[in-house]
Amino acid sequence: MSKVYFFATCLGSVAYSDTCISAIKLLQKEGIEVIFKKDQTCCGQPSYNSGYYDETRKVALHNLELFNEDYPIIIPSGSCAGMMREDYKELFHNDVYGDKFKSFSSRIYELSEYLDKILNVRYHDVGNPVKITWHSNCHALRVTKCIPSAKNLLRKLQNVELIELDREEECCGFGGTFSVKEPEISRAMVNEKIEDIKSKNIDLLISADAGCLMNISGAMSKMGVDIKSMHLYDFLAKRIGVV
Repeated sequence: MSKVYFFATCLGSVAYSDTCISAIKLLQKEGIEVIFKKDQTCCGQPSYNSGYYDETRKVALHNLELFNEDYPIIIPSGSCAGMMREDYKELFHNDVYGDKFKSFSSRIYELSEYLDKILNVRYHDVGNPVKITWHSNCHALRVTKCIPSAKNLLRKLQNVELIELDREEECCGFGGTFSVKEPEISRAMVNEKIEDIKSKNIDLLISADAGCLMNISGAMSKMGVDIKSMHLYDFLAKRIGVV
């Protein structure tokens, strides 16, 4: 049986614990043994994006020590996967730990990549016909570059119609600390995103980023927009009957 580490992320632990369970069950369905390290913490992206590089290095070194065996590290977030796969290498460029982080980063997979490219999963959709649209998280799109895998998984579901957004690749305005530092700009960005979503006459908004979902769904609720949202891994797990 293959073994993997599972990195839950901060939002996964705090607000999306059910999504983490769904993600783990998707892996277990494929015969994977999932190792969950109880001392796991943040990937370090909030401090990194705010310019606190020394503090971020401490977080990265903790993760390097924690996930020390040569197993893939599976992450249900393109943002955190991008941080640990790409930005860690930049943090430790020309550093004594540089080679260790190159090796560490090579073990990082966003979950959709692992399901699609490594496990080549086949799904039987047990759900009713549904129309969905998809929001691409910025880091997943431009850093981790795992969006094609996420969409491939959705297209494996026979009863799901995926309707593309016109402005899919535009940010929703969350951006972690950006939404706190620039709330008015963030609000304008999410409002434009919601107008695009509303125009598609869909039943459900799907994304693989907890922060984006919190931002978009929260704004839709305040605006009285009756469109439900769901995390990709909750959606997949329900469609194939593992939760």
